[in-house]
Amino acid sequence: MNNHHYTQNPDVLHDKKTWNFKLRDRQFEFTTDNGVFSKHTVDFGSRTLIESFSDKDLPEGNILDLGCGYGPIGLSIAKDMDNRHVDMVDVNELAMDLARENASLNNISNVNIFASSAYENVTQSYAAILTNPPVRAGKKVVDDFITSSFDHLINDGQLWVVLQKKQGAPSAKRLMQQTFNNCEVITRNKGYYILRSVK
Repeated sequence: MNNHHYTQNPDVLHDKKTWNFKLRDRQFEFTTDNGVFSKHTVDFGSRTLIESFSDKDLPEGNILDLGCGYGPIGLSIAKDMDNRHVDMVDVNELAMDLARENASLNNISNVNIFASSAYENVTQSYAAILTNPPVRAGKKVVDDFITSSFDHLINDGQLWVVLQKKQGAPSAKRLMQQTFNNCEVITRNKGYYILRSVK
């Protein structure tokens, strides 16, 4: 049975729920379902990334939420930075339907949500790429999220990644260092690392 959140069409019995959550000092309403990652609450890693992210040193330009799931990262950033446009991509069709529903639920219009396996359908370059990568999809996928980001960032653009120490944050940090010649640990919280590289 194909019911992993990182597959295209999770084969699930639907069980939709809507709940409220506060991110970046704003209240959000999220609808989730079986077959998506962290359906009962915004997971701690995503939350830590959302709260750590700052566009203070970002160049002008759009933001990409890579592997957006039902949308907490991209939507909370879009709501907070309404002068920017946020593209949100995922391989999971169900997650993207929910992300679209959640965009409309929270009156967020500066987003574009479309299907893409990693960067497959991503054609432009961004001021920032944010990702809570699908660790269960395997190291190769996570590594590709990191290394291929370089070609999808404008100069001075930033890659922001959240990973748990036990899920490979130290090796991701080395890979980011190799790819960008820099990688900073922005935050460490309960075993989660927020890593940032600048192109």
